Amino acid sequence: MTDESIQWDFVVIGGGASGLGSAIDAVSRGFKTLLLESHDFCKGTSSRSTKLIHGGVRYMAQGYIDLVKEALKERGLLSHNAAHLVKTQDFVIPNYTLWNSFLYAAGLTFYDFLSGKLSLGKTRLIGKKKTLKELPNIKAEGLRSGVVYTDGQFDDSRLGINMAQTIDDLGGCAINYMEADGFIKNEQGKIIGVEATDKISGKKYTIHCKVVINATGVFANEILNEDNPHHGKFIVPSQGIHIVLNKSFLLSDNAVMIPKTSDGRVLFIVPWHDKCLVGTTDTLVEEPNYEPRALEKEIEFVMESAQMYLNKKPTRKDVLSVFAGLRPLAAPKQAGKSTKEVSRSHKVVAHESGMLTLTGGKWTSYRKMAKDVIDKAIEVHELTKAECRTHRLSIHGNIPKKEVDRSSHLYVYGSDIPQIKEIQQEKPEYAAKIHSNYGYTFAEVIWAIREEMALTVEDILARRVRLLFLDAQAAIDCAPKIASVVAQEIGKDKKWEESQVDEFTKLARNYLLG
Repeated sequence: MTDESIQWDFVVIGGGASGLGSAIDAVSRGFKTLLLESHDFCKGTSSRSTKLIHGGVRYMAQGYIDLVKEALKERGLLSHNAAHLVKTQDFVIPNYTLWNSFLYAAGLTFYDFLSGKLSLGKTRLIGKKKTLKELPNIKAEGLRSGVVYTDGQFDDSRLGINMAQTIDDLGGCAINYMEADGFIKNEQGKIIGVEATDKISGKKYTIHCKVVINATGVFANEILNEDNPHHGKFIVPSQGIHIVLNKSFLLSDNAVMIPKTSDGRVLFIVPWHDKCLVGTTDTLVEEPNYEPRALEKEIEFVMESAQMYLNKKPTRKDVLSVFAGLRPLAAPKQAGKSTKEVSRSHKVVAHESGMLTLTGGKWTSYRKMAKDVIDKAIEVHELTKAECRTHRLSIHGNIPKKEVDRSSHLYVYGSDIPQIKEIQQEKPEYAAKIHSNYGYTFAEVIWAIREEMALTVEDILARRVRLLFLDAQAAIDCAPKIASVVAQEIGKDKKWEESQVDEFTKLARNYLLG
């Protein structure tokens, strides 16, 4: 990267799902590819999802059949390409009217049909007694039946980190904390390079390339404005929040899907890393933010909706963590559309400067989104034609499904598990837990620094071991120990340690309910 004489084929700006996917697609076709992320990989939207790899049941109800069919195909491919992270998850819809029993059973049978040979399981209608057995804490009063269907679940930022490693494995280069802050243009106004700043050292770089891909999600408008101040608005940020509870509020390995809450939206109650994830909302926001805050009205909505359906009713003191994420929805042509009416499909836009912007979409479809933008770039820039190779391309860490042992929290590391166990043998303290209530060890902290490009306490606790999202107070409690180990590993002083603890604690308090 430090060699500024390199002529890159592609520079991808943005280290979330769409950017990482685009870089993998480009480098796997043989193009010299560089990815620049201004913060940490998946710092934004891509670590704040509902943790589902799915076709989108609600999109089918809205008539987006092609979108659902595409996502179901991608769900099936990803379950093979990242089997260590993507698992099948049974969902139960509790029905309180006879009509809903038949409606959802029929609709989800069609959902299975759309997935074809990549189906994860068959939908089935079950009676009240069986529903209560599958969901012991669901409201029994008025319950008529349940519909069971199967979808996919994953750990979003863990997949993102593995994708960054995949870029490196394939001969590309992915760099976090490197901000693209300007463009180099020729006399015709075409982009021929990027100006970038290393946010750790402050050093500036001039990077030459043939194609720039803007894959910055909800921040795409900022990059577009850098290219052309009159570009118009391409992105509408929509906020969704989740609360995290102890799994005792679910008492099941099954997830719950409520198709229609009081305001017509979907509510998910999903088991995740031995906790219970509840969400989500859909609220338009004016400006994007790297640390969006859950609004009080959103918190109340999610809490009240959960209380309506659970016998053991969660209160604010039961919330272990609350986090918000911003969806990068492609802006509608008509002003004033609600987020429910804005298309969830992705768009590829080629600009006069030669830059391409990838907008919209969702985690599940990142591979197809990447294929489309790289195909378009090859066409627009008349590059050497090379077919997409990601259809059956394993993501770093991938192992056969039958070899995945989910009885250990280490399963998310896949093929890297033996190396982490070796680190546990290096020093006795590396085998110790970072927190008494959780299985994460200091070996994973060392691994994150050495092999997963983690540079800060936040990188580790938010996006490598996920403790901030699972239990914010526990993350705060172990931050000093994490900072000490990181400082020792990368050669930082006590002042750096203290600064890291202060910064992380301030951030993590936003994940707690007062």
